[in-house]
Amino acid sequence: MKPVILTDIEGTTSSISFVKDVLFPYARQALPGFVRARGSEPQVRHWLDQVAMENGGMCQDSMIVETLQGWIDQDRKHTALKALQGMVWEAGYRSRDFTAPVYPDAVEALRRWDEAGYTLAVYSSGSVPAQRLLFGNSDAGDLLPLFHAFFDTAVGHKREADSYRGIARSLGREPADVLFLSDVVEELDAARDAGMRTVLVDRRDDYPQPRTGAATNGHARVERFTDIDPVAT
Repeated sequence: MKPVILTDIEGTTSSISFVKDVLFPYARQALPGFVRARGSEPQVRHWLDQVAMENGGMCQDSMIVETLQGWIDQDRKHTALKALQGMVWEAGYRSRDFTAPVYPDAVEALRRWDEAGYTLAVYSSGSVPAQRLLFGNSDAGDLLPLFHAFFDTAVGHKREADSYRGIARSLGREPADVLFLSDVVEELDAARDAGMRTVLVDRRDDYPQPRTGAATNGHARVERFTDIDPVAT
């Protein structure tokens, strides 16, 4: 049976700058208008009310929006913020305000692996809906059909080995049957501790100073997805 290939997104399939320089600023700017237009919708109101209750019972949506914008500036990982950002981004993708850049070598390799019968999955700190939006609206087209499963921090922190054990169980595979790709050494350490095989994706666009030798902490290192051999790694 071919191994599962589990990939991170930021710094791995896509540039770190896209989320930081495009998605976050877009959500920050669009939130006020989004809340004015859709704040009465139940799925939106639920999350706005949660923020209000957690912050002393805010009575004005403008105050809630300011709180959310502050959380964006702080890169806070809050469930309500992630949910609302996802709705804002969905509207942005649908209106074609932007598409999601995926590195061409990642697109090439993912398509080749899918055709070869590998099971592909994603594990990212961004919410599953945000992951699906990104791959469904990439600048290379709709890549969603390539993937079997998506995981976010609902399964656990990315630097904890138990998270990777849980993912393997969800996929019905042993950890040793999973190859994890990431640009973050500490995440790879946790995956290796869980029994997975690992590859450090060390892109020059995201990491101008190559991480070699001891900096890899023993993980196989590549600069492009097309350099990865899922069987030999």
